[in-house]
Amino acid sequence: MARKTGWADEELAGIDLGDERRNERARRLLTRFAEKPTQSIVGASHGWSETMAAYRFVGNDAFEWHDIMQPHWERTHERMSRESIVLCLDDTTELDFNGQAIEGLGPLNYETRRGMYLHPTYAVSPERVPLGVLNAWMWSRKPKTEDGERHDIKESTRWIEGYERVAEMAAELPTTRLVYVADREADILALMRRADELDTPADWLIRAKHNRSLEGGEKLWRKVEQTEAVGELKFQMASRPGQRARTVKQEIRVRRVALPAKTGVLEVTCIVATEVDPPAGMKPVQWRLLTNREATGLDELGNRDVLQRAEEWLQGRGDAVVDGGPVGAGAGAVHDCGVAHCVPDAARPNVSRPRRNVVLRSGRDSRRLFADEEATTATTAEVERSGSVGCAVRRLSSP
Repeated sequence: MARKTGWADEELAGIDLGDERRNERARRLLTRFAEKPTQSIVGASHGWSETMAAYRFVGNDAFEWHDIMQPHWERTHERMSRESIVLCLDDTTELDFNGQAIEGLGPLNYETRRGMYLHPTYAVSPERVPLGVLNAWMWSRKPKTEDGERHDIKESTRWIEGYERVAEMAAELPTTRLVYVADREADILALMRRADELDTPADWLIRAKHNRSLEGGEKLWRKVEQTEAVGELKFQMASRPGQRARTVKQEIRVRRVALPAKTGVLEVTCIVATEVDPPAGMKPVQWRLLTNREATGLDELGNRDVLQRAEEWLQGRGDAVVDGGPVGAGAGAVHDCGVAHCVPDAARPNVSRPRRNVVLRSGRDSRRLFADEEATTATTAEVERSGSVGCAVRRLSSP
């Protein structure tokens, strides 16, 4: 009896993993992970035979993770082309495998915590409709040396490359305005300079981290806060420990400023959104944002929903914690932006193969950024289900 087709068949239309059985397994895994997005492979699979088939699939060297992602990127591109505005949300997810006997991992925020990082760009409409995952960085950190340094590629590069990939898509989607949205870690002049060099084909909107000094010694935030409010925004802020959900009303101040840079100055727009009349005892919700878009008023930013949706996302991005569930020696955990699904590998029989510890950047022209000179041994086959459409992302490895 023929299997009924479904959304997974449409999402992975055209997938070519070198064998139709692999293609079918990819569609089945996508369906299973979407049915139970917080479960491990064992929890999501229908029986032990399907579990082992899943592990054989993710451990297969005949194809790479971007081969699985390719049809999803094509579907995402199609969905984006039907939108007038798309928010491209860039953020990092921490994959915590601390305490598990897995080689090839690296330090997390502490040297003793072990895991790896996933940095996807997730496309959504201003109406919160998910459109897909655009690309992803995956890496494990090298440990610090005796001098206390970590001799590795600059991790800030992922923000610049994230924007570059969005800029590439902007040229392919002339009727869609793409807005690259990132949190405070992306407040770096190198990203802004790169966008300026590319003539900013995609807008960028970044949460400001640095209260930079302007010409004359004046501070950025104070200069903007002294201007007259140009409008208001209202949004519903979700509840959190010690705080009830509430409606937040903010006054918006906008000012074009020149940021000192090594090559002269960078013209940017600074937006300060400050809560009006917060509840007694509550600290006012205040947001400071930077964007390339020239504006002296709220409407000139292009779309009020863009600012509001971006602010809502930035407000809630650090709240999600997803646990993979107890499997074997322990469960993997996903922390931070919560757009990825971590599947622990503790139930998989150990299979040691020589690998290189690599950092990959995905995109429609996926390339390897760098690889360690010395080969390491990997015994894992992590699969990440990124975004609501449930795309499978294979483990990082080199041939």
